[in-house]
Amino acid sequence: MRTDTPIFSDYVDSWKELNQPLWRESYRKSIESSLRAHLLPWFGEKRVSDIVKLDILEFRAHLAKAKSERKRVRSPRTINRNLKLLRSILSEAADQYEFKSPFIGVKLLKEQKHHIEPLSLAEVQQLLKNVREDYRNYFQIRFFTGMRSGEMHGLRWENVDFERNEILVRETYADKRVEYTKNDGSQREIYLSAPVKSALNAQYQITGEQNYVFCTANGQPLDTPNVYNRVWLPLLRLLGYKKRRLYETRHTCATLWLAAGESPEWIARQLGHVDTTMLFKTYSRYVPNMTRQDGSAMDRLLETLGGTRC
Repeated sequence: MRTDTPIFSDYVDSWKELNQPLWRESYRKSIESSLRAHLLPWFGEKRVSDIVKLDILEFRAHLAKAKSERKRVRSPRTINRNLKLLRSILSEAADQYEFKSPFIGVKLLKEQKHHIEPLSLAEVQQLLKNVREDYRNYFQIRFFTGMRSGEMHGLRWENVDFERNEILVRETYADKRVEYTKNDGSQREIYLSAPVKSALNAQYQITGEQNYVFCTANGQPLDTPNVYNRVWLPLLRLLGYKKRRLYETRHTCATLWLAAGESPEWIARQLGHVDTTMLFKTYSRYVPNMTRQDGSAMDRLLETLGGTRC
């Protein structure tokens, strides 16, 4: 048993200090929560080099059996989030103190695939007709730009370019902090379609003297949980629509663009994806000709060539 390596809790302190400059505030809070609730109580007093594969397997089993504070069994995604954090910490410790990481061979739990639930164009139109007047511009822009909540709430008038018909996505607002966007790819320019430009012009008459496009009465950015609980959910209930995440406005925009025949490359850029990989992975059901797989596209091509015999 080695005695020249720190105990897990001490190592975590130095690990956080070295890595914090790379983290967004929301990610830092998530890490602190996982450490405090799960990793430190389980591994805190063990030396990092003494943690073995069996310790990790028992920790995984514990998370799978134990219920959360809300009396619910933890999802595989939540369990994997804790395991990935542990893997990252132990991997760096193994490199630093030259021992074999005990995480080698440990499998993450299989996560259930999340299926998107976009709204149809008719449902969007019905929703916009019935939404609170003070949020009509807000949702019209969300549905036809695909912007995330943080991007919407962090949007400043200085980043709306009416001359070039663009919204410049440059920052995000979450947890009462302005931060850099999710990643470099999220730094992008979004085209102002007719409904978006119309909504922005109308909104300018309301908040044009403020810093943020959408803000509270005292000029502060909107709070995502507040919008979700006080506007979005009541609206879905009013219309008898299935409960959905607020994020489905982004999925709805992407599927409407696809239905309209827009180029996948253009859509990916508008959404802030570096390429079309995520687009096809997430929206394959909604990409024209990808769901039929019946050879009809080739049949039509051959018809234009006057038919072909083998």
